[in-house]
Amino acid sequence: MIKKISLTRYLVEQQRVDGHIPGDLRLLLEVVARSCKSISQAVNKGDLGGILGAADTENVQGEMQKQLDIIANEVLIEANEWGGHLAAMASEEMDSIYVVPNRYPQGEYLLMFDPLDGSSNIDVNVSIGTIFSVLKKPEGSPGVSEADFLQPGSQQVAAGYCVYGPQTTLVLTVGDGVAMFSLDREQGSFVLIKEHVEIPLDTKEFAINMSNMRHWDEPVKRYVDECLAGKEGPRGKDFNMRWVASMVADVHRILTRGGVFLYPWDKREPQKAGKLRLMYEANPMSWLVEQAGGAATNGQQRILDIKPTKLHERVSVILGSKNEVERITSYHGTL
Repeated sequence: MIKKISLTRYLVEQQRVDGHIPGDLRLLLEVVARSCKSISQAVNKGDLGGILGAADTENVQGEMQKQLDIIANEVLIEANEWGGHLAAMASEEMDSIYVVPNRYPQGEYLLMFDPLDGSSNIDVNVSIGTIFSVLKKPEGSPGVSEADFLQPGSQQVAAGYCVYGPQTTLVLTVGDGVAMFSLDREQGSFVLIKEHVEIPLDTKEFAINMSNMRHWDEPVKRYVDECLAGKEGPRGKDFNMRWVASMVADVHRILTRGGVFLYPWDKREPQKAGKLRLMYEANPMSWLVEQAGGAATNGQQRILDIKPTKLHERVSVILGSKNEVERITSYHGTL
């Protein structure tokens, strides 16, 4: 009988045996995982919990919030504010940072999250998820401010996501490769199902929202046209297209079997660098992909090298199988 390795045991070994993480970070990640379990339960209840549908409010991005967006955000804040591991949190759903109240001890880490990615899929029962990223608060910084969060993604000390699909799966990196855990509901804990995840260098799958084709820049059009041309085209092979409209689901597919995901800059809002949020979505996903042997760029440079200038900064995203990402980036004239 194969012995199940729990998330707690995995993290303890990362701390005690391999020395990759300190104890406070281990405890923080366990709290985040417990938060994801609570969110998973709310998602699974759906209509039975009376929490589906819009909340009649907008987030800082000007997007209509779902009831579950707000619930997931509150779950993550309430679970993480009192443990003594964090100095502050930032969320895609909040205007500014949330500083840990004075009544609780303040730690040395900063937590960022997209509490419920792909929320447009909630009401149609398609996979959604939670994305999170952990930074260390800069040393010597008095108190905590928004500026403390404005670190490049290469400074992350942990990142991951939880996808709420047929199974609830937690995917995590602490800088030593990527591990996947599945929620065993009978046992009540996340159990290791795959370690040292590797993304194939090449792929025959790409994910992009084709409805925006008329707005794309020429390098993206060129790449997609070549894929659509199939065996008779310059690539000499047939491609499949996938698009879930949930970054968590699309990236999970890539980590599982390869592929490339594109959410590029387009001409609808030319003043914006992209659609996805650098700190809540692009940075954690890019680090996971790189840790699994893939690549992630904005078409011009490595995403993890971008120095944020504001909390809700947006970015163009191209990530996945390394050879495909490098090809698309080269079409932008940077390789």
